[in-house]
Amino acid sequence: MTQYVIKRLLGLLPTLLIVAVLVFFYVHMLPGDPARLAAGADATPETVALVRQELGLDKSLPQQFVSFFVNLVQGDLGTSLRSRRPVSTEIADRFMPTLLLTVASMAWAVLFGMAIGIVSAVYRNQWPDRLGMTLAVSGISFPAFALGMVLMQLFSVQLGWLPTVGADSWRHYILPSLTLGAAVAAVMARFTRASFIEVIQEDFVRTARAKGVSEKWVVLKHCMRNALIPVVTMMGLQFGFLLGGSIVVEAVFNWPGLGRLLVEAVDMRDFPVIRALVLLFSLEFILINLVVDVLYGYINPTIRYN
Repeated sequence: MTQYVIKRLLGLLPTLLIVAVLVFFYVHMLPGDPARLAAGADATPETVALVRQELGLDKSLPQQFVSFFVNLVQGDLGTSLRSRRPVSTEIADRFMPTLLLTVASMAWAVLFGMAIGIVSAVYRNQWPDRLGMTLAVSGISFPAFALGMVLMQLFSVQLGWLPTVGADSWRHYILPSLTLGAAVAAVMARFTRASFIEVIQEDFVRTARAKGVSEKWVVLKHCMRNALIPVVTMMGLQFGFLLGGSIVVEAVFNWPGLGRLLVEAVDMRDFPVIRALVLLFSLEFILINLVVDVLYGYINPTIRYN
């Protein structure tokens, strides 16, 4: 297992290198002049030229790439063109709100999604199954930004129970986490249902029932372990999507996280921040996939890695 993890970690380097190259050239294709945006709309051409020189944007594209790559190898993500602060500091200030929001969203999404999926599988083609799948389809179909605005209107504007913006207390996490996790819960419910239906039809399940094992233990003990492997895969992918794809929800709730930071960086053509965030999101997906692969061995001890 240790050798497998080390090999996977070493395999990160070529992937991140390819991502870094693609991201560098992609951000330079964005329209707009970062120097003009940093200097201000009323700045003179001389001032814009000085700002461009200060930011290193007066160099040729190959020179900028070499400088970017050397700094990246040394752990230097650069300086934000917008705030003139280190990019690492900008990301560190915004990382925890996004991580906590993602964990909260994933927690309730997995809890309710798996519960609905298991109940739907056990009561296949009966009213609990139809109700659960109707809720799942509704969760997938309803856009996140629309759901967020509906929740804000209902629980904040009309009832006054919950705050709408900020991340100062646990109450601030309720509406954004519900909005962000709704689609994940729906996907989890449908995926869990399909996985459990397949496992319930296996011979070992029929054998357990024939021996007189209660339906509760058949589902929780015999079916759970075998059905969890594809579900865990989906959980890992969805967690990665939540961590890197909460841009719309953070914009709706004015959340001080990485998604909003990325929107601000794109709006201001803040190249160093955009590059660092895309690399961070790519690294998160790779590490999450590694964690999921390792979890397979704990869920099913028969799985071995070479």
